[in-house]
Amino acid sequence: MSDESLPTAGMAMIDVIQQTVAEILHIHKEGISEYALISQLETCPQLAKLLSRKKGDNLALFRIHFLVCHVLYRLMDEWHQSQSAHLEISALLIRKHPYEASVAALAAVDKVRDYYLDLNHLIETDAQGVDELLAAFWIGMNRYEHRDTALDVLGLSDPVDDETIRKTYRSLVMQHHPDRGGDKELIQQLNDAAHLLLKTK
Repeated sequence: MSDESLPTAGMAMIDVIQQTVAEILHIHKEGISEYALISQLETCPQLAKLLSRKKGDNLALFRIHFLVCHVLYRLMDEWHQSQSAHLEISALLIRKHPYEASVAALAAVDKVRDYYLDLNHLIETDAQGVDELLAAFWIGMNRYEHRDTALDVLGLSDPVDDETIRKTYRSLVMQHHPDRGGDKELIQQLNDAAHLLLKTK
């Protein structure tokens, strides 16, 4: 997706994407991954140019991902309001379900939904912004992969909130402080675990 194609896409093209996505989801009753959904959209003659991208073009890939998520959350809201369906949205599975008020209502307050429904995020995010998002993602993934080990050092397990982590950390440091005959190596492990768990998300 080039810089030139984005402003000219307009709401009319977004409506075309939304209609096409709705048709694909109707056909794939068992659900479809985001990757497979985008691949099918790219075969649509009306959308081929808009969704084209060069290999390694992270900005273009972000814009395509954003547009797809934007129309998915629009569909979610429209189907909820019309009580016609509930839309399950994740990278691995996007699936249209029969409407259930109790389930659909869970999406009423959703920061991810709010992000993708605001087209300013699409317009204002440049290549540097995408690189920063990717860096934050991989930092988060690394933190997530080591979270269980860090929690184990503190004798905790999920679900647990930050305040509980802080209280447990302080208690263990007091208990095992070298001035009280504790182990310096254990204190370092506690420090490392708390740092990983509580550093900026």
